Amino acid sequence: MIVPKTNLHVTKTYLPPLDEYLSYVREIWEEGWVTNNGRLVQQLENHLKQFLGVSYLQYVNNGTVALQLALNALKLKGKILTTPYSYVATSSVIHWENCQPVFVDIHPETLCIDPNLIEEHIDEQTTAILATHVYGYPCDVAAIDRIAKKHNLKVIYDGAHAFGVKINGTPIYQYGDISTISFHATKVFHTVEGGAVITNEPEVDERVFLSKAFGHRGDEHYRIGINGKNSEFHAAMGLCNLPRIGEAILQRKQLSELYQEQLKELPIRTLQPSDSLSYNYAYFPIILEDYNTMQRIKQGLEEQGIFPRRYFYPALNQLPYHQGSPCPVAEDIVQRVLCLPLHNTLKEDEAVLVASVIKQLF
Repeated sequence: MIVPKTNLHVTKTYLPPLDEYLSYVREIWEEGWVTNNGRLVQQLENHLKQFLGVSYLQYVNNGTVALQLALNALKLKGKILTTPYSYVATSSVIHWENCQPVFVDIHPETLCIDPNLIEEHIDEQTTAILATHVYGYPCDVAAIDRIAKKHNLKVIYDGAHAFGVKINGTPIYQYGDISTISFHATKVFHTVEGGAVITNEPEVDERVFLSKAFGHRGDEHYRIGINGKNSEFHAAMGLCNLPRIGEAILQRKQLSELYQEQLKELPIRTLQPSDSLSYNYAYFPIILEDYNTMQRIKQGLEEQGIFPRRYFYPALNQLPYHQGSPCPVAEDIVQRVLCLPLHNTLKEDEAVLVASVIKQLF
């Protein structure tokens, strides 16, 4: 079997030209303003609002804090319906904000929360729906909106994977009461660490701003807050990376299509964007026939220096501190899913190598 020359991991951080980043660092050094809503943070927020097609955006220090601020800004209490198929932060923040997660199983095709199952979980204590755009593929936002309006529920979308995604030309972050993003170093667009809270309501945006800045403007204190601010150095990385996002998504698209072509004859299920979706190709998950096949493929790839990821695993309703009710679809998918290496610095021959090893293992 062919052995790769270098280790291939599921993600790899893109870094811009060092001189370009250092030019921003020199500006920061000269101004001496390194945090507390500095010029570069404000500049990045404005650029992101324009790029993402949204009215209000607060840049924060990570995607988990973004979710915490979202729940807090909407003053949520009681039960929040959420997905068992997401990263652990999605459900952990519900507990952190003294609410109760109620897990609703996922749709077997989209892997997002199944809107057909939502209403049976609603009771008088339910206040919101927190759903994840899984791998950047959108939830059924129209169905969720109808349910939320019928039952007077707030809607938060965990859009950590969905940077730049649009449905029929409409930016994904325009849906719901609040959307959150992660700008972690492994994401399509990153600021090393970072995230954002997006809303269409100026009052909610103001609450998020105050909450991320200890609850005050100058000497005037308005509410309890935390330190959710981000630094000029992180914003500088974002300003370097944002102009390159179109090229990065195109490279990911080409690699994803290459994977699709290479693996099409195998008994593997993959996800493909519909014609109505402007997708960002955040991840390339494959769903195998069963757990044993997944383990065999994973181990075989790792033996050749290729490191996929069981993403997501485990199902969040099975975590010991959640004690959620059974979600059989999610519990099945987490036993069979692998995300293959995909990033905009991955070479085509490396993607072909990954596929060839999988084919040999079959």
